[in-house]
Amino acid sequence: MAPTPNPPLPLPPPYDSLPRLLLHHHRRLPRRRLVLAAHALAAVAGHLTVPAPPHHPHALLILAYARHLASWPRAPIHLLLLFRSSLRLSVPPTRHTLPLAVSAAAAASAGRHLPLALSLHAVAVTRNLLPFPHVSNALISLYARSALPDSARRVFDGMRAPDVVSHNALVHGYVKAGRLGLAVRVFEGMPERDAVSWGTVVAGCAKAGRLEKAVRLFDRMRREGYRPDDVALAAVLSCCAQLGALDKGQEVHEYVRRTRPRPNVYLCTGIVDLYAKCGRVEVAREVFDACPEKNVFTWNALIVGLAMHGHGTVALDYFDRMLVEGFRPDGTTFLGVLIGCSHAGLVDTARRIFYEMQHNHGVPRELKHYGCMADLLGRAGLIDEAMEMISSMPMEADTYVWGGILAGCRMHGNNVEFAEVAARRLLELNPDDGGVYSAMAGIYADAGRWEDVARVRRSMDEMVGMRNVGRSSIAMELKDGIKMLS
Repeated sequence: MAPTPNPPLPLPPPYDSLPRLLLHHHRRLPRRRLVLAAHALAAVAGHLTVPAPPHHPHALLILAYARHLASWPRAPIHLLLLFRSSLRLSVPPTRHTLPLAVSAAAAASAGRHLPLALSLHAVAVTRNLLPFPHVSNALISLYARSALPDSARRVFDGMRAPDVVSHNALVHGYVKAGRLGLAVRVFEGMPERDAVSWGTVVAGCAKAGRLEKAVRLFDRMRREGYRPDDVALAAVLSCCAQLGALDKGQEVHEYVRRTRPRPNVYLCTGIVDLYAKCGRVEVAREVFDACPEKNVFTWNALIVGLAMHGHGTVALDYFDRMLVEGFRPDGTTFLGVLIGCSHAGLVDTARRIFYEMQHNHGVPRELKHYGCMADLLGRAGLIDEAMEMISSMPMEADTYVWGGILAGCRMHGNNVEFAEVAARRLLELNPDDGGVYSAMAGIYADAGRWEDVARVRRSMDEMVGMRNVGRSSIAMELKDGIKMLS
């Protein structure tokens, strides 16, 4: 039996005064964490003893810290320091403490403590702890989180009887490494599944862009009597939003409403995103306002949805509200706001926001932001300003940026010179873009340059002819049975 995770260990002086001193400087931290920190410091210094010790104090403290791995960001580091201290004091790791140290190494930060975790694998081998399922499962989870599925598979194959936790960790490893086919194969071969199994593979399909497959797996999960967890629900909501499958999304929303009186922020964001992407912006706003908790992704889902469906001023209102409520916008937020400004023709507002995003909010401008500004300025006929912006860009413009310039020139029937520059750059990026020829023919026609219209149309006809050039082959079977292509 594992030792109790809340050991009543007496603190020797001067460590007994530490919790009170720490509380004076860290009033926001719970007192139990300060007491735990004092115990850990005493243990690392070798000054902590147990009156009648059935277990070493290091083991008791490691178990106590393990309870805080999910809620306390520094807990994994402290647990690893305790474990290292126990090794230095020749305290042998046990089947209880070693998997906790492995889990802490995996949780501390992505890849940062992987070498230490690999050494813990070696400790498990030398101490003959691998036969214990929870030790092997911890190692499989470690390799899975580190996107090393082949290493996870070797541990898995060495187990006498892998359980559902082992299978789930291996499936997660394949999903994280982008090897969806192997993940599904392991999943289909599982002798026993639980909600985590289904949620992992549904989310994996969604992440890999296999949206229809993810929805089919979700439906199969329900048919087989499993209750979806939050991971599966959030994944299938995202799939419905991307597919525009409003009816299916509403069915999932109704299930969430019945089974989750207080849905978490990920489910709320998924539901807002569903209705926003499908054009049901009023419903999206209602769901958003009813969310018990929001994060930047929740705000982004609504702001981008409003902007994409022509509600630019409303999107700006929510952006202002987002700032007032203390949320920090990111690149997606500003993209949505700029799209909203473009659709609403709010040029001055877009200029201000485009300036402030980098100078006031510290959000770097990306190609998509420049593309949105090029589109906005082009729509407004401000081609000179758009070209000046492109000349100051820290990266090369893409088809979206130059497409905004060309569309603006076509819309306003002027700036043939800039249109030619944009057309040339677009054809350099995509020589098969026939829309460039059509736009230039229209621009030349508006300018009365009929010779150029004829030249562009000849070029367009030549491009279409080159696309249609091909070769047909006929299969003929000769008398001796030999097949020949001609």
